[in-house]
Amino acid sequence: MASKVQVQKMATLTGHRDCVYSLEQSGCETHFYSAAGDGMIVRWDFNDPENGELIARTESSVYAIKYIPDRDLLLVGQNNDGLHVIDVKQKAIVKSVPLPKVPIFDIEYVAELNKIYVGLKNGGIAIVAADTFELETIVRKSEKSVRSLAYNAKTNELAAGYSDHSVRIFDAVTMDLKFELQNHTNSVFSIVYSPDGELLLTGGRDAHLRVWEATNNYKERGYVIAHMYTINNITYSPDGRYFATCSMDKSIKLWDAETFKLLKVIDKVRNASHGTSVNKLFWSAHKNQLVSCSDDRTISVWDINFDAL
Repeated sequence: MASKVQVQKMATLTGHRDCVYSLEQSGCETHFYSAAGDGMIVRWDFNDPENGELIARTESSVYAIKYIPDRDLLLVGQNNDGLHVIDVKQKAIVKSVPLPKVPIFDIEYVAELNKIYVGLKNGGIAIVAADTFELETIVRKSEKSVRSLAYNAKTNELAAGYSDHSVRIFDAVTMDLKFELQNHTNSVFSIVYSPDGELLLTGGRDAHLRVWEATNNYKERGYVIAHMYTINNITYSPDGRYFATCSMDKSIKLWDAETFKLLKVIDKVRNASHGTSVNKLFWSAHKNQLVSCSDDRTISVWDINFDAL
């Protein structure tokens, strides 16, 4: 089964001068953004992968970026300097949101609620109004970092993965705490809801991929030891039938979203993949291409073909 998925590396994107931490979609299907430890925000074109376009440069590392499609704005979480709002066309900062001077690890934008949620190293989740970019409040349920955020439109809940080994589920409007999931044994680095809102997938430093039934009071359906080391990111394919994980063990793995069977391993030996930790994934609707970024300062574009399955 595993060998039937065809994977081909389409491009290796270079230019960042430090570890690449974040990837994000753009308003155009053929474009996406990257951010890195060098403070550079770059826009890439699948049709012209050799030439990245510098959109902004910040003073410190950037771990999180988020695109606001209806306004063509890019939210940039700087290491110790708050949230910046960048007008992509003008390549200019149009607003800076002062926040506690700690790293920002994740940003979630929810258009229907007019809210931006920002995960902070001090354990806080900052809630920012999406129309005015004014800070509304900071909700802090832990002393440890908020590493990952995910919104579920079906249940109107915000999930947050923390470095205290917990996943906390909030009412996305009131920010009342609804559930605490504590089965992980180390920091939770990545969380994602299934496209239908039925499941929550979580992963982190314990290398366990855990599956929770979001519409059944977050009962745990099960888990797999998905990688040798930390799971850094989990992302679904555009059609929701598959998902991918990436890890500090340098590999990317492709999974069946219904059966949770491992379908393919992408690594350096078999696929000339990354030589160090793979930090983030972006699965584009453009030709079903999967994008990965790494501590090795490169970004890879993969053509994934499931037709043989």
